[in-house]
Amino acid sequence: MDRLKFTHRNEAIDILRALTMLFMIFVNDFWTVKGVPHWMQHASTNEDFLGLADVVFPLFLFVMGMSIPYAIERRYDKGFSDLNTIMHILTRTFALLMMGIFTVNTEYGFSNEFGVDRDTFRVLMVLSFLLIWNIYPKTEKPIRHLYNSLQAIGVMLMIFLAFIFRDSNGEIMQARWWGILGSIGWTYFVCSFIYLFVRNNIPAIFVFWLGFIILCLIKSSNLIPRESFINSLFNIFHLGTGANVSFTMGGTLLSLIVVKYWHIATKKKILFIASSVTILLIAAAASNNFWIISKNRGTLPWVLYCTAIAIGTYGLIHFMVSKGKASWFKIIKPAGTATLTCYLIPYVLYSVIYGFFGVSLPSWMREGVPGLIKCAVFAFLCIGITALMERYKIKIKI
Repeated sequence: MDRLKFTHRNEAIDILRALTMLFMIFVNDFWTVKGVPHWMQHASTNEDFLGLADVVFPLFLFVMGMSIPYAIERRYDKGFSDLNTIMHILTRTFALLMMGIFTVNTEYGFSNEFGVDRDTFRVLMVLSFLLIWNIYPKTEKPIRHLYNSLQAIGVMLMIFLAFIFRDSNGEIMQARWWGILGSIGWTYFVCSFIYLFVRNNIPAIFVFWLGFIILCLIKSSNLIPRESFINSLFNIFHLGTGANVSFTMGGTLLSLIVVKYWHIATKKKILFIASSVTILLIAAAASNNFWIISKNRGTLPWVLYCTAIAIGTYGLIHFMVSKGKASWFKIIKPAGTATLTCYLIPYVLYSVIYGFFGVSLPSWMREGVPGLIKCAVFAFLCIGITALMERYKIKIKI
């Protein structure tokens, strides 16, 4: 099989990632306001409903899947070995899991037994992430020793924070669950190794994607015994019903198809996107007769509807880029190029604004439409801060 060439930069992927991060920060800020329309919120566990907030995380997993072939193939183009690439995947996974553990633990209350309150802890936590995983310039000059020292300080700070952490019940830091970043880490680990195994084999990627969809169907029906091998395997990698890996493998599949058929006519691309979205929507509607749409339960209809939305959104963005409209998204570009940094900015802002300074916004800014505008402004503020940091070469890259 001929190897696919990932020489074209796909701007639509960066834009989709940026939009997803914008909406992720937006919906995550809903806790600060009242009167958010129901259709914007997360549906409850047993509610047959798809809210805007229920679509954001699947979109992120999907676009991560689209990025995997580009990231891995470009490593091979640069001459990196299989072993080096495997170590890179393991290192990224470890970083995401560590950040996931730290961020999740701070959500379980906080005991300032060692004289450090939660707001200070979170600021120091993000600082340690930046010190360890910042993109330091590659150089042979003596200043490289300073960069190494900063990373070492970051590691020691992280160890110190892990040592002093106590939740409101006096419990130490532990893997309660992996949180958003940890879930991303496990999903990235599984899907990256699958891609390494089959590389640019589109039929094989399709089989894996379809297999995860079928597993999601089976697990949505509770047909797999809890003590079965498949269930044990899914529990080891914290894959739930297989929904997360379905989204990411779907993104990987679409990315390979886009690269292979990069030069076909735009009309054919639109037809393919429209056909894929239609088939998925029909399958989602059909499956909804048997299972509810539930993000919390990771059901099949949720997976199919969100995959259809992801493909359709990517198709629309790709079409706009092909028509020279990429500049429309310039204002949110940092959220697509420094995504992890952007995701962590709210932890600092919440601690500084509501913790250190004790800011209390007037009631009219915390409900209804003004409240939603405040959430949108907050999201753009986070992106603006990310852009400023990126300008000064401060950006987490794992």
